[in-house]
Amino acid sequence: MLRVFTRTFNELSNTELYELLKLRSEVFVVEQNCVFLDMDDKDQEALHVLGFDGKRLVAYTRLLAPGHSYPEASIGRVVSHPSARGMNYGREIMQYSIQHILKQYQTDQIVISAQLYLKRFYSELGFVAEGEVYPEDDIPHIKMRYTC
Repeated sequence: MLRVFTRTFNELSNTELYELLKLRSEVFVVEQNCVFLDMDDKDQEALHVLGFDGKRLVAYTRLLAPGHSYPEASIGRVVSHPSARGMNYGREIMQYSIQHILKQYQTDQIVISAQLYLKRFYSELGFVAEGEVYPEDDIPHIKMRYTC
């Protein structure tokens, strides 16, 4: 079972920060061969959702208040450790993230920039695609919205 908790940037321990940046780099930079800077100066204002299996960070999301990436609240940097895929950790951490962001920011709308190949995954969580596919860091993405 995934153990999930949320931290502000200042609440993160050095080890937690290192582990989340390592996981993001392992997937977004190395696995996806994306040579764009992952750290975008939004981490300091974000809520960081960390999912642990035992002592190992296996899933992560970043929650942003309305106005930071979009006029609406948003979830980004959604990632699962490659060795933990197929265990539903991505679904678990997204379900937690959706509920947490709705409560934290008193909103009924969440916008994400989804990698196109994950459109079905996000649709199954209640997100609806909007607009056309666009490149973000040379990877096809689509804007998706969750409304409750």
